[in-house]
Amino acid sequence: MSAKQRIDGARVFLLHAQPYSETSLVLDVFARDYGRLPVLARGARRPRSALRGVLIGFQLLELGWFGGGEVKTLARAEWCGGTPLLQGRCLLLGYYLNELLLKLLPREDAHPVLFDSYAAAVGALATGAADAPELRRFEKSLLKEIGYGLTFDHDAYGAPVQPELRYSYLVERGLIAVEGNERFTLSGKTLLDMDADDYRDPRTLAESKQLMRQLVAHQLGGQPLQSRRVFMELQEL
Repeated sequence: MSAKQRIDGARVFLLHAQPYSETSLVLDVFARDYGRLPVLARGARRPRSALRGVLIGFQLLELGWFGGGEVKTLARAEWCGGTPLLQGRCLLLGYYLNELLLKLLPREDAHPVLFDSYAAAVGALATGAADAPELRRFEKSLLKEIGYGLTFDHDAYGAPVQPELRYSYLVERGLIAVEGNERFTLSGKTLLDMDADDYRDPRTLAESKQLMRQLVAHQLGGQPLQSRRVFMELQEL
């Protein structure tokens, strides 16, 4: 993008904002057509700034910006409306989604499918949908979009997954049918349910959570998730 080029009407979600100088903010936004990128919002921290009621997390925004450097400059911002604000437990889960994007998604790499998956997850959380299925769907979409393809209907040798068998998921190989007492295995039915995005079975919910936690942790490479730590601490309280 040249210094004179402008982008207008970009549909984005705000992932994070941090202070810059005494009156401005640097926004980390996820744009449907432009990916994740930093945008400088000049004067956004001033008491009378029109941006104070617009730059809201977990809400669809429409932004315009300009600039050829790594950090763009905000030209305008509008709130698109239509989504209730996240509250309580769902707000913490929203922070979890944002943290995954911030840690795993490279900058300026468009992922419209992932953007739509994020929008669907946030919308479902905001309207009181069961959160576990929405998190699993989003995690699957994220891993696929960053290049880690997941196959749940065939094992590492190409054989169809059988619902009555138990499987172990090896990160570098895929699914392996196992016998005996492995530390963590999944039923074939769980895997087929995940392939179909069907989380009605309580065992599918429990086993899919364990599997996705394992796969996400591998992609994070040891980076801790602050949102998960806060969530666990609040549960203890």
